[in-house]
Amino acid sequence: MKKTIFTLLMVFCGIAAANSQKFALIDMEYILKNIPSYEMANEQLNQVSQRWEKEVNELSKEAETMYKNYQSEMVFLTDEMKKKREEEIVAKEKEVTETRYKYFGPEGELYKKRQSLMKPIQEDIYNAVKAVAEERGYQTIFDRASSQSIVFASPKIDVSNEVLAKLGYSK
Repeated sequence: MKKTIFTLLMVFCGIAAANSQKFALIDMEYILKNIPSYEMANEQLNQVSQRWEKEVNELSKEAETMYKNYQSEMVFLTDEMKKKREEEIVAKEKEVTETRYKYFGPEGELYKKRQSLMKPIQEDIYNAVKAVAEERGYQTIFDRASSQSIVFASPKIDVSNEVLAKLGYSK
């Protein structure tokens, strides 16, 4: 008898605990699409990225041209001149690699630029999500856009428009 009552009490407590936890969803892609400063930041990043990519491609073409010229003139060069040209080509290729790494590497200029442009937007979104969670009593808010394991979620628990309203972009 005691085991039955204890088991029922534990089941009841488990159900009560599960029901008391409130959660919601946001769609980060939807939120970001509705923030003009995010679109402007993306456009700036694209322009900078294209400019740097063009610079890297020009250096790469220079190295390729140097190599083709070397191949065509190789029969007329002395051993010393061949060695000098090879060193120049290797130095140019190294310059291409270093420039690419400088701009597009893990701690490169593009990464730093993205951080400087996106971090304030991300912080604003985080603060808005936190405010919505505190106001409505949510323990957890999931991002529907980044979670592939969410197959279906009721639109009733999506608070993306509330987050946009907190940010000043009413929908």
